[in-house]
Amino acid sequence: MLQPKRTKYRKPFLQSHDKRKAHKGNKVSFGSHGLQAVTSAWVDSRQIESARIAATRSLGREGNVIIRIFPHFSKTSKPIGVRMGSGKGSPEKWYTPVKVNTVVFEIQGVSAERAKEALRLAGHKLPVKWKIIEKEGVN
Repeated sequence: MLQPKRTKYRKPFLQSHDKRKAHKGNKVSFGSHGLQAVTSAWVDSRQIESARIAATRSLGREGNVIIRIFPHFSKTSKPIGVRMGSGKGSPEKWYTPVKVNTVVFEIQGVSAERAKEALRLAGHKLPVKWKIIEKEGVN
């Protein structure tokens, strides 16, 4: 699963996810087809990995899956059965905020039908509503 090698702060304050549109990372840059988020949410590293596996299994040995998001923020939790107080819990999961119009995955090197099917399978693993887009100038 994805997680940073090192961070400046182990336990950041998590803000509410930003519901504004993304102005960077909102176009297909590397592949021919992309999976674009229509809603905003926090996406877990497990969800990213699950979607990546679904897309790569659909493609087989052909094509490449490019991940355009990375989980930078840790989410802390305390063990079950621990009383209130005594500090903040330890980091458990890694998250990334996904804004509206962010391209989450891209696929290159396969036909349009196979790329759309792989992105459809990957999109069902994510907690955001999505749409499949093509690179501008590609039919």
